[in-house]
Amino acid sequence: MNIERSRGTTELTREELVRYSRHILLPQVGEDGQRALKASRVLLVGAGGLGSPVALYLAAAGVGTLGLVDFDAVDLSNLQRQILHGSSAVGSSKIDSARDRLRDINPNVEVEAYETRFASSNALEIARGYDLIVDGTDNFATRYLVNDTSVLLGIPNVYGSVYRFEGQASVFGAPDGPCYRCLFREPPPPHLVPSCAEAGVLGVIPGLVGTIQATEAIKMLLGLGDALVGRLLTIDVMTMAFRTIEIRRDPECPACGTREITELIDYDEFCGAAPAREPMGGAVSEIQPSQLAERLEGGEELEIIDVREPYEWQLGHIPGARLVPLGRIAAEIPRLDKRRETILYCKVGVRSMFAAKQLADAGVSEVRNLAGGILRWIDEVDPTMTRY
Repeated sequence: MNIERSRGTTELTREELVRYSRHILLPQVGEDGQRALKASRVLLVGAGGLGSPVALYLAAAGVGTLGLVDFDAVDLSNLQRQILHGSSAVGSSKIDSARDRLRDINPNVEVEAYETRFASSNALEIARGYDLIVDGTDNFATRYLVNDTSVLLGIPNVYGSVYRFEGQASVFGAPDGPCYRCLFREPPPPHLVPSCAEAGVLGVIPGLVGTIQATEAIKMLLGLGDALVGRLLTIDVMTMAFRTIEIRRDPECPACGTREITELIDYDEFCGAAPAREPMGGAVSEIQPSQLAERLEGGEELEIIDVREPYEWQLGHIPGARLVPLGRIAAEIPRLDKRRETILYCKVGVRSMFAAKQLADAGVSEVRNLAGGILRWIDEVDPTMTRY
């Protein structure tokens, strides 16, 4: 597929003719193709694990304008996979770090920075006017948001995702092609598919998938080869198996089929990730970090259980808590005082919510999950603790 509007008459400078000479030597690219890249505009949502290789390679390739959306700061735990950022950038905003790195890679590329959360309230305004959207996010709520933005604006969406030792890539929202909702009509329950922060990921996997996304973006902009429209590429690096699954456009899809979706919705609520409104059956409620801190300061004796792994516990834990990793929570239930209020936490609140549901189902009378996990505890109660 060729993004026709990207083929402009933008001239190449002498410096650019040298910089892109290996591209220009390719008959399928040439000077016309390089000018098309220079005239193109690509929006990248997320400057993390997937966004890092995408941004680096699109900038190096000479894409004229890169829009970057990210609201986060560089954390030490990012550096294992987010190669756009370095140790000197820890603590600074990812947008600032990315802009500096991309300027060094290619000063000819214009970076349009959006240091904000990509949300229903701003997505259409941000994405309008770009030729492609590249999805570098790591959660279902934003993936559905990116997809619906793509369909509503008629802008193809280059998708990628990673999980531990596996990855996926595709192109959604292209003319006559399927969208993300054709493949995943409904999101899975939040506890079934944890994020990288909860499940971990081999550092090179985002690099591999992000490089594929960059490749697909360049192919789309230049009209080269067969893009991953109507195909899902899956990767398992443990066996080094690459497989392609055919995806058909679903005529009943509410986004690209029946067109029932005419505006952006609350995607946190749609994906079950909204702040607790009696989540997972209504038996578990959430407690805010400030509330827990106040109760501890007041001397209340609470059963606080940390369901993270031992290495996470060593990095820091809430005073008075005890460690019961998620895999051992079922065996711990018979030893609990079911009449006592029990508060569980993990890193961001997903694993602990799953554990809390098990306790509630087993008859523990009052179970609470710490909203946002220990990361929110660090942000709101004890910033001296180590973030990871």
